[in-house]
Amino acid sequence: MNRVSNLELQPPAFTPIQGEPAPPDVVRYLRTLNRYKWGILMVVIAVGMLAAMYASSLRPIYRSTATVMVEMGKPKLVTNADLYEAFNGTTRDYFLTQFEIIKSRELAERLVRTMHLTSNPEYDPRRQAKPWYAQWLPAQFLPAPAPVTVPNEEDLVESVAEQVMAHTSLQPVRNTQLVKISFDSHDPVLAERVPNTLAMIYIISDLEQRGDATRRSMAFLRDQAVELKQKLDQSERALQAFRDKERIVVAKGVAVSGAIRQLEELEASLDDARKKRQDAEARYDQVNAAQQQQSMAALESLSLIQNNPVVARFREAQAEAERRVSEASKRYGPEHPKMIAAQSDLKAVRENLHRQIASVVEGVAKDYQTAKANEASLERALSRAKTESQEYNRQEFTLASLERDVASNRQLYDLFTQRAKETNTGDVPSAIARVIDPALLPKGPSGPNKRNIVGGAMLVALAIAVAIALLLERLDITVKTSHEVESKLEVKAIGVLQRMRPKPGVPIERIFLEQSHGAFAEGIRSIRSDLLLSGIDSPQKVVLLTSSLPEEGKTTVACNLAFAFSQIKKTLLVEADMRRPKIARVLGSDAHRAGLSELVAGNAPLDECVYPAENSNLWVLQSGRVPLNPLELISSHRFAEVMQTLKQAFDVVIIDSPPLQVVSDALVLSQFANSILYVVKADSTAYPLARHGLTQMQRVNEPALVGLGVVLNQLDVDKANRYYGEYRGYGGRYYSPYGLPGAAAGDRQASALAPIDDRTS
Repeated sequence: MNRVSNLELQPPAFTPIQGEPAPPDVVRYLRTLNRYKWGILMVVIAVGMLAAMYASSLRPIYRSTATVMVEMGKPKLVTNADLYEAFNGTTRDYFLTQFEIIKSRELAERLVRTMHLTSNPEYDPRRQAKPWYAQWLPAQFLPAPAPVTVPNEEDLVESVAEQVMAHTSLQPVRNTQLVKISFDSHDPVLAERVPNTLAMIYIISDLEQRGDATRRSMAFLRDQAVELKQKLDQSERALQAFRDKERIVVAKGVAVSGAIRQLEELEASLDDARKKRQDAEARYDQVNAAQQQQSMAALESLSLIQNNPVVARFREAQAEAERRVSEASKRYGPEHPKMIAAQSDLKAVRENLHRQIASVVEGVAKDYQTAKANEASLERALSRAKTESQEYNRQEFTLASLERDVASNRQLYDLFTQRAKETNTGDVPSAIARVIDPALLPKGPSGPNKRNIVGGAMLVALAIAVAIALLLERLDITVKTSHEVESKLEVKAIGVLQRMRPKPGVPIERIFLEQSHGAFAEGIRSIRSDLLLSGIDSPQKVVLLTSSLPEEGKTTVACNLAFAFSQIKKTLLVEADMRRPKIARVLGSDAHRAGLSELVAGNAPLDECVYPAENSNLWVLQSGRVPLNPLELISSHRFAEVMQTLKQAFDVVIIDSPPLQVVSDALVLSQFANSILYVVKADSTAYPLARHGLTQMQRVNEPALVGLGVVLNQLDVDKANRYYGEYRGYGGRYYSPYGLPGAAAGDRQASALAPIDDRTS
């Protein structure tokens, strides 16, 4: 029979459940709403009560409506309809204009003055009404009334008119000339009177305006005829005076053609001069560039020098002289008279060539200056010509303007004289509208709709509360379930421990012994089994417990897990949290007993530092005296020797270490551990913080670490079942059908599993 190696018995490596799909959005939203349902309900109820209080304090509003027919006829103030047409445009535009007139501020102010609304209690600002919440609060809680400033009459009328306009509404009847004028008021009598009065004011105001328009038209025609006659005379005299002053004989075209021809000729000459100046400037720039090189060869290489005929002849003479010098040098010596004469001729030719080149260069400069001067002269001449042409244009423009004034004044004078004779002053204006159905006294209030107010407020509150709940859920980054432990932290969930409420007088650190048949004890046993199976071939097991922050239940888990191991193996609980020791207090031992710090320092032997816990098989090594620097103590060689001694003396060593995100003691202690349990408080610890701590552990201990897992502690099972649905059936109800100590034990267990607040480190 083949034997199976220890390697084959090792559990498979943990694979995070990254690929598992998350719940659908609808499910997550429903769970979120279920989680915050009572808060949402309280907000909706509170807003509904406030809305009901507000709605009950509102006064009833009465509405009355008058129906008015707007006439389409146009008033005939004069016989010529084009001059005195009352409106232009389409029929729709006309009626829209009349409706805006009815709603205008002018008619509203006339209504206020006619009905003396400034003294009405409903609109008088001097009679301030109490706020709607005044009837629900005692008088001592209300603010003192502000002093009332008495406005002047005009401001008071304007203020009341704005309120009347806000409460007045118009509704045209489709495909008719009718319009309904409605008014809302807390006073039913006022609601009846305002639409009728406003309709009459509109009709009377239109009659007055058209009568005034007729009288103003007649006066305007008479005055304009006299004024236009005077303007016509003045314009004729001004035209004649301008002709005399400028000595203009021909009415139009005053020597304009000659000035235009002169401008065209000057512009053509200026263009030609500008081109010549540009060519001369280019040659001048070439010569300057060659002169800056201070080399006669650079000047001679210019095309304008090479193309000069005089320079060409001198070049030929220079070549001939050089040829003679060359022949003489072959036949005669340097002191021979013919050789000297030939060299003298060559020197003279070269000097003449250089003088000719200098003369050409000087000529280029003179040509450039002459071209510039010619261009400037033509520009000045063109400018003078333009000035003279503009003067001619101004004279012609002034003359044309005066002639137009005379023509227009004569035409207007003739037109107004004719219209004044045609005006018919005998037409009597007719009413523009009439009341079809007057407003009646309303029989009951038309508003406010209190049900709609309360319902709308509650709907808005519900929407806002739901939005806030969804936002809070999105902002919540804590770890809530074992599924989130493995998906977000990417580490195996070793176990889940629910929140416990022990019996009075029983420390929660000993709950495994006192309530050994509960769900918490079973969770501890599950963690113990997982640790035992994680390294079967390891003779000693050192389990390190740590967490991200304090108050996550790390010490509670360490103590109960140690009690669980002590039932099957010789187990030691080491309190390595020497900054905030508490095991002595929770287990009821002497806090001044020698402990880990004395053992490492060599101040006490092992048998004096290790003692058995009360009523158990567990041995405890508490922290002892708090050292000045605990990190240096656990980093020493002496501490490593102590840990080796403890491994030889005990089968299982449980180390309770400080939180990882507070101090780095846990990282140092992890090198002595075979397994590490990272305690995470459910619905409290942020997963980025826990993942950072786990990453540190993996980076420091890989690949020597046998097991690294997370214990989800202090899980509220009832809350998780209601909100997430992942722990249905978890708790005391699970164990009663399996032969545990009867229904009474199940009842006691259920009472012991009630949720409590965290009181552990």
